Amino acid sequence: MYFDELDLSDDILDALDAMRFEECTPIQEQTIPLILEGGDLIACAQTGTGKTAAYLLPVIDRIADNPDRSDKVQCLVMSPTRELAQQIDRQMEGFGFFLPVSAMAIYGGTDGAGFARQQRGLKMGADVVIATPGRLLDHIAMGYVDLSDVRYFILDEADRMLDMGFYDDIMQIANRLPKERQTLMFSATMPPKTRKLAKEILNNPTEISIAVSRPTEKIDQSAFICHEQQKTPLLQLLFKQTGTSRVIVFASSKLKVKELTHELRRKHFKAAEMHSDLDQNRRDEVMHEFRNGRIDMLIATDILARGIDVDDIALVVNYDVPREAEDYVHRIGRTARAGAGGIAVTMVNERDMQRFGGIERFLGYEVPKRDIPEEYGKGPEYRPERSDRKQNARKQKYKSAGKPRGKRPDNKKTPDSDATRKQATGTENIKSGDSAKKRRRHYNSKRKNDSGNSKNNID
Repeated sequence: MYFDELDLSDDILDALDAMRFEECTPIQEQTIPLILEGGDLIACAQTGTGKTAAYLLPVIDRIADNPDRSDKVQCLVMSPTRELAQQIDRQMEGFGFFLPVSAMAIYGGTDGAGFARQQRGLKMGADVVIATPGRLLDHIAMGYVDLSDVRYFILDEADRMLDMGFYDDIMQIANRLPKERQTLMFSATMPPKTRKLAKEILNNPTEISIAVSRPTEKIDQSAFICHEQQKTPLLQLLFKQTGTSRVIVFASSKLKVKELTHELRRKHFKAAEMHSDLDQNRRDEVMHEFRNGRIDMLIATDILARGIDVDDIALVVNYDVPREAEDYVHRIGRTARAGAGGIAVTMVNERDMQRFGGIERFLGYEVPKRDIPEEYGKGPEYRPERSDRKQNARKQKYKSAGKPRGKRPDNKKTPDSDATRKQATGTENIKSGDSAKKRRRHYNSKRKNDSGNSKNNID
């Protein structure tokens, strides 16, 4: 479907034409007509499928078409990170170029001048506010944010916001909004906690799910089956073969990102780290240097797997296998964008074979394996199913070892149990920490009572 087949205004279509957007993606084709009808919506589709345009286009079209709109905030878009908020703001600028719709991005990590600019925008009432939850709550706490006229509440990357612990913040913001509003939730995945949030804030929503697509054929995928200690030498070999310009290397933890970046810099590679320990100013600086070519490669956690729009990435390396197949698709989807080709290489050690086997089953094909040169040593044999057998055997071993020996099947205590013996001897009230003198008093008293009872019985 083409955009001009949708019920969008000429001003929107002119902006899309100027941006050379002609054909809708599947998520745009299915969601835009529903949003224009005014109902709540849950849309599940992976990053890179055009979700931002799917909600911005119909919403700003309806805002511009409303002659009675006030000077207050009309639409509130929630974003998990500053980077994604900035990206949405840039797209908003393009889509609304021919429309009298104002927008303001609200996020942390700014200086005093930036905070004051955000403050002015909220006081004046920008039509569309794109905000991270924490920073918006900071402004709300200062008493000048009026959300009483919000007609559209949009949550982008909802699953990621919940993973980052924003559930309470989102609920606090949602409770300040008018009940009569249109709420749109967009998410790459739909785990139980995301569905719980949807149940709390949406009203009889329509649900649209676009299956996670397989990576484009333009991505040249391959993998090294290697030992952990072989990874860094093979990474350097890969750089020699493919070049080092426009590279992203994904690692599993912040510590590994820091160590690998230090190692590559020591070998004179122009590398920079990207993870959540960096403050926002440093993240912005790193991304700016990367886009301008002053940095060749980024070593990153999954913070770069979603929500970062860089079109000309030549090589993506999974230094560690991602936990989920969808994460794999998101990571390697950083390359081969905007019609270009790209290379994606994954390094698989012995512990990650089963996980990578699951990714291959999800993809529906086996990822080609690269040969390791002899001078780098021999790698392990690729046996993804072997881990399953080992794990099952280990579970069975622990299960058997956990059964107590000599225990009755019905789990009932016999008359010879400790509790029964204590009751019979009268020691149930004696604690191990009691003194010897106290113990003697107890036993003497017990014997006297027993003797008295015996006499009474005889009499």
